[in-house]
Order: sequence, then C-alpha cells, then structure tokens
Amino acid sequence: MKLGFNMLLWTGHVTEEHVPLFKALKKTGYDGIEFPIFEGTPDHYSRLGEHLSKLGLGATTVSVLGAGHNPISNSASERKAALERTKWVIDCTAALGGSILAGPMHSEIGAFTGNGPTAEERKRGIAFHRAAGDYAAKKNVRFALEAINRFECYFLNTMAQLADYLDEVDHPHVKAMYDTFHSNIEEKDPVAAIKTIKRHMIHVHISENDRGTPGKGHVPWAATYKGLKAAKYDGWMTIEAFGRALPALAAATRVWRDFFPKPEEVYKFGYKNMKQGWARAR
Repeated sequence: MKLGFNMLLWTGHVTEEHVPLFKALKKTGYDGIEFPIFEGTPDHYSRLGEHLSKLGLGATTVSVLGAGHNPISNSASERKAALERTKWVIDCTAALGGSILAGPMHSEIGAFTGNGPTAEERKRGIAFHRAAGDYAAKKNVRFALEAINRFECYFLNTMAQLADYLDEVDHPHVKAMYDTFHSNIEEKDPVAAIKTIKRHMIHVHISENDRGTPGKGHVPWAATYKGLKAAKYDGWMTIEAFGRALPALAAATRVWRDFFPKPEEVYKFGYKNMKQGWARAR
C-alpha cells in the first residue's frame, strides 16, 4: 500500500515554489504526490520529477477534460481535440515519472445535455479510450478513470456504470479508480461498490464527504478500509481535499466555506486516518 496526497489542496499548477510542500509531505510519511495536470509542458514536469526522485517520492497525476475537448461530442473536431489534449496529459505524466493518470477523463466536466448518456456517446467514448489507451501504453501510463457524481457529469456516475463501460473498452491501460466522495453521493452502499469495481480498480481517492479532512466527516472509514483489503487492493490511496486558497479552483470545486482550520490538519490528520485505519482493517 502506498499513501499519496493531491496538490489540489494548494494549487492547480505545481511549480518549483511548491517543493517545500513536497518535503513537508515526505516528512509526514507520504510515499508520493499527485499532480494536477491542467497546464505546463513535459519539460516542466520532468524538472519537478527530479525533485521527487531526490526525495524518494513517487508520483501520480490527475486531469479533466473541459470545454472544446469532449471525447463523446458529436463534433469530430472536438473529439480530435480531446484526444490531442489527452496525449499531452499522458506526455506530462510520463515526464514526471508517473504511471497512473486519474480523473474523469471520459467526458466534459460540468457539461449536460438534459438527458442521460446515449448509445452513440458510449460508442464515441469507447473509441476514444481505445485510442488513448494505445498511446498511454507507449508511455507506460495507465488511466484510472473516475466516475463522478451526477452534479458534475452525466456520462459515468456509479461503480457499476464504470465497470460495465470498462468491460466494453477492454484495454489493459484503461482502468478505474474508486473515490470515497463521489461514492458517498451516488452509491446505495458505498463500501459494497468496492467489490463492484475491484476487477478494474488501480487507484483510490480518499476524500471526506465535505471534501475536508479525512476522518472528520461521515464516510465509513473503518468499513471502507476493510472493503479495500477484502478486494486485495494494494495500490495508491491518495487524499484529495479542496480549500479556498485559490478562488478559481474553489469555484470549480464548489468550495464556498472553510472545511478545516489549516492545510496541515488535512495532510497530517488525514495521513493518520489512512495509516491507522489500514492497519486496523481486518
């Protein structure tokens, strides 16, 4: 088991000025850091990867697809743009030294048609992920697709939907992640949903029900860790929490109030929640 922390608590674009945070997370006990990839170049992430290597930290990444980059759009040019952007994210991930690219990279986040997903959209998505998966394989990167709640997307919301979709995609470099925040909203039994997705699961996001400090809300952590152990999961468990430090990021993640007194509580208390919770799970 490897424990990680997502830099979105502080920034949407990690730079060398954030290296002191790398050191603080390493000192706390984390095994790696998750980087949001929204801008930058492979060279930029290669330099950051060197800092991680010196500290003995691993890396994963997370990204989304926004306006003009929708892989299930009926516009061929928009689908092409989605694939090109995804290739860029894969290149940045590989340059950083990461082997897992997480996030809802299956549809445009925040875009709605007023209806559920159609058969045609599903076909476009499958074609997109097979092509993106082929490119990812060349870079030794695997997707950890994220099903997110109905208020953020309509294409994939539950673990059952995600598992069925990935069965059809059937690509070794296109897999799944389990996120405790989204499952808390969408699943009738969030813990049982782990079993539903386990055949594809290669990544886990640890996120409290309010996006604050893991262990200070109502996510059933003891049962969650027990469920992950029962599924024989042995990959990354990475904390994803959001604050109000950056107005644009706070607006995008719908953070209108403080969920914790200071960031240190999130990564220190959250680390204990994961470390101790995993050790106690039977």
